[in-house]
Amino acid sequence: MIARQDDEETPLLQRPEQPMTRTPLPWKQFSVILFLEMLDPLSSQTLAPFIPQLVRDIGVTDGDESQVGRYTGILQSSYYAAHALTIFHWSQLSDHVGRKPVLLIALLAISVSMFSFGLSKTFLDLVVSRVVCGAFDASNGILKIMVMDMTDITNMPEAYSYVPIPWMIANAVGPLIGGSLSRPADRFPDIFGRSELLRAYPYLLPCSISALFALVAWLVTYCRLQESISTKAPLWELITGGFFGQSYSKPRQPSGNLTVDPGEANSGEFQSKPLTLRALLTSKVSIVTANYATTGLFDMAFSLVLPVFYATPIELGGLSLDPPRIGALLAAQGVVHGISQLLFYARLHDRFGARAIHITGVSSGIPTIILFPVINALARVHGIGMAVWLCVAVQLMLTMSFNMCYPCIALFIRAAAPNRASLGATNGIAQMAASVARIIGPASAASVFSYSIQEGHDAWLIYYFLIAMAFLAVGTALFLPHGLSVWEDHQ
Repeated sequence: MIARQDDEETPLLQRPEQPMTRTPLPWKQFSVILFLEMLDPLSSQTLAPFIPQLVRDIGVTDGDESQVGRYTGILQSSYYAAHALTIFHWSQLSDHVGRKPVLLIALLAISVSMFSFGLSKTFLDLVVSRVVCGAFDASNGILKIMVMDMTDITNMPEAYSYVPIPWMIANAVGPLIGGSLSRPADRFPDIFGRSELLRAYPYLLPCSISALFALVAWLVTYCRLQESISTKAPLWELITGGFFGQSYSKPRQPSGNLTVDPGEANSGEFQSKPLTLRALLTSKVSIVTANYATTGLFDMAFSLVLPVFYATPIELGGLSLDPPRIGALLAAQGVVHGISQLLFYARLHDRFGARAIHITGVSSGIPTIILFPVINALARVHGIGMAVWLCVAVQLMLTMSFNMCYPCIALFIRAAAPNRASLGATNGIAQMAASVARIIGPASAASVFSYSIQEGHDAWLIYYFLIAMAFLAVGTALFLPHGLSVWEDHQ
């Protein structure tokens, strides 16, 4: 059970009076943000169903089925590797030129890269398309920053309770687009059979739908989305002023379109300037970055092992489920995550605080992993019956608690920023660490899982490995402050 957390690190006389009045969400702009949140998961989930078959069709594996997973992993890693190298710089640039220009570049890059992916004929072309997308796609990070810009400590938990809704929709629609519309000339010969273009490029149609959605998102952003910060530094002045060497920004003044925290307008925040990378690497930023990285490391490793465990034969330590059942379980997991966060996260935050929710979430990873061998043992003895499905349901319910760690981390990133002018760069540092974790987590977990199921090896090795990751996440979570005000009061 989550224990109530009191702010023991703040003197009593400095504690704000409770309860605080909750600021209403700026729904006119926040609804645009929610619409744009669908794009990133939609583009990735559109590709997921047909990438293995595309790798086979290109011929890079020379007919060796065991190499399909390897080249699929290379495609996934190429995106995150490029993303890790550039996300901080895009986030830092957004502190100077504004969020909207960087977001427009990202949306255009997604559209171009998706068209390019559908027109690719070699494996190198596929990798280049994913690298371009990863290098220029800062949309997910920028949208998170914009949510921080337009909310305050009273309504940010409520805002993040709505964010899973577009992700839930995209995670459901994306695989349907990619799975049903790939190779359309073969699947629907009466409709697309005469199209020479779709015969020559059998995966162009689903990629084009995702690319066109990105163009629609670009138009919506350009016409409807307002800038969330008031900084407008010309790019040439940033270059000549030493963008990466010293901080440059015009004095910040409140804007009519800018939503700010209560009392912030008179605190001098608008006169602050974006800081350099060295000045950003404070202990607070290091702590929240470590938490983001360790949480993402465990999450990505678990997300890779879960479907592989479902598909692995029972005698090798898995559950022997077919793809439709696996898809149904993963879809149910996504729906439960979205609904639970919408209904419960803001209330839990108001009652227990971000630190307690985060520690409880990462701690739930330990029993979640222990259930893997328990499920397999039950399947060996009793077959796939009621006991197995009950344990599977409990495991998926535990992931609901872990999923609430991410809005908590967003709150701590906002509180850890040295000043509001450096919020984008602070989030960029955390996003960069998370991108590296997204490369290491799946690769390491896949290797250890493959090693553990081989004859003569300890089948529990993968579970020891994942539990060690969970303990690492719990250990870093203990360094978080008991209350957000501990960090925000010192900004």
